[in-house]
Amino acid sequence: MRIHLLSVGRRMPPWVQAGFEDYVRRLPPECALRLVEIEPGQRGRGSAERARREEGERLLKAVPKRAAVIALDERGETWSTAQLAGELRGWLAGGRDLALLVGGADGLDGDCLAQAERRWSLSPLTFPHPLVRVILAEQIYRAWSLVNGHPYHRA
Repeated sequence: MRIHLLSVGRRMPPWVQAGFEDYVRRLPPECALRLVEIEPGQRGRGSAERARREEGERLLKAVPKRAAVIALDERGETWSTAQLAGELRGWLAGGRDLALLVGGADGLDGDCLAQAERRWSLSPLTFPHPLVRVILAEQIYRAWSLVNGHPYHRA
């Protein structure tokens, strides 16, 4: 199984790239995490909806065929580490690729939310988009370590 992190935004600060890559390197091939950066929509006065729609179209085009789609959304389900490990265990057993959708500054387009099988909220807090990449990579690695009895996670 491969996890595709489809995230709106480009040209992240070096600390984001370094943090993300650190956790990606730790994951085994059977739980590979791949980042696909999606070009942000053009924003100007009154254009947030148009930009969100453009980003949504680009995100959905980037979803691999037959991948399970999970939208990162503030109104989604929140999972504890143990619950995320259980979700990961199920995803690994199912063998389907997974596409995690992260929207731009104005969130995800309605079409992305409609196509998602699930909605996942990382926290009731709002995080900057660059930080979300690092948090997702770390949490996926943490869940993998819990599933595999690796000592990284200490409950």
